[in-house]
Amino acid sequence: MREFRLATGGLTTVNASLTLTFVNPIAAPNVNLEFLRFWVGQSLNATSAQQRVEVVTQVTAFPTLVSQTPSKLKLTDAVSVITGATTGAAGTCGVNASAEGAGAKTVTYDDAFNVLTGFLHVPTLAETLIAPAGFASGIGLFLPAAPVWGTTGGSWGLVYREV
Repeated sequence: MREFRLATGGLTTVNASLTLTFVNPIAAPNVNLEFLRFWVGQSLNATSAQQRVEVVTQVTAFPTLVSQTPSKLKLTDAVSVITGATTGAAGTCGVNASAEGAGAKTVTYDDAFNVLTGFLHVPTLAETLIAPAGFASGIGLFLPAAPVWGTTGGSWGLVYREV
């Protein structure tokens, strides 16, 4: 099994609800993706405030993203079957959506966190989200309201495994 990290920080975001990370499984037949960790943090705001966050699935039309290539967690592994792209299409991933697309979002995990401590979701083995190859939806880490810390200073990411 190979694990990958899709993460970023220091980007300027839109001042609205936004998809932070988005991964769309590759077409079948191929590997499935198991999502192991999600996080959000920020470094510019010293004022306590609550922020909602959701792990969602989204069907077409997908968000418009900044292309980001997943990084290997085991340095000698092959590269991921998922590649960076701006479209959110099957087999691609990206970060920091500038537009959300018209596709319906389905919430699979909903939470809120204090921006001074950040958000970390590490599901137990029985709770991990598995997106099979050929799944008609991508998986996103989504802020349903504008980031309360502002449009700069955020960092976020996820870890997935190809199984």
